[in-house]
Amino acid sequence: MTPKQTHNRRVALVTGSTSGIGKAIATRLAQDNFAVAFHSKSSVTVGRALAAEHSGATYVQADLSDQDQTRQLITEVLSHYGRLDVLVNNAGITATIPHADLKQASPDIWRELNEVNVIAPWILITEAEAALRQSASQDCPSCIVNISSHAGIRPKGASIPYATSKAALSHMTKLLAVSLAPLIRVNAIAPGLVNTPMSQQWTAARELWQERAPMGRGAEPEEIAQVTSMLIASHYITGEILLADGGLNLT
Repeated sequence: MTPKQTHNRRVALVTGSTSGIGKAIATRLAQDNFAVAFHSKSSVTVGRALAAEHSGATYVQADLSDQDQTRQLITEVLSHYGRLDVLVNNAGITATIPHADLKQASPDIWRELNEVNVIAPWILITEAEAALRQSASQDCPSCIVNISSHAGIRPKGASIPYATSKAALSHMTKLLAVSLAPLIRVNAIAPGLVNTPMSQQWTAARELWQERAPMGRGAEPEEIAQVTSMLIASHYITGEILLADGGLNLT
């Protein structure tokens, strides 16, 4: 598919979109009539299959811990489509470390998490800014959605380095919402527990949400995708960190 063929269709890049929340978001945006660029670090076969299922979709492999590959991701999307309207920074990594075990949270772990959870989104945004501005209008701004975490808002999470990296992503969201307005809106979603294959083994977290969250359960990936779709569809909301934790923060 050439850029000419997708010229009149809005394009969305969703990082980390071959499973879990990212896959649900990418699928929802395809249903919203976006031409979607799927991405993952390693699941190439799955990514290509997902792209084949949706009209105008593509797949690009990139390791976001490598800054050159991160930049190349934007280059490849723009080379294929000739435009970019929406960037969803969903890809992220974590490390499970007891909060009281300070020594285990080594500088190397801090660097690794920040490289993917903070620096990679920053690079993607800076590389995409010109294209996002070019495709935007006052009536239809371009949009960035960062997938943060409730751990970046409350003193919770798998580890202190992880929670801190998500807090940085959330604050970056607010700073960029001011800097990039009005042609580019920037928002974030901060999910709590989401029912993905990874979280099936998180017994303590699942019990916590069942016992204390007003909604009595974790979110389904499609529910986070619904919120993402809403933020993209609204041409006014910017600088918001939307907490989606089933009300756990109220207890």
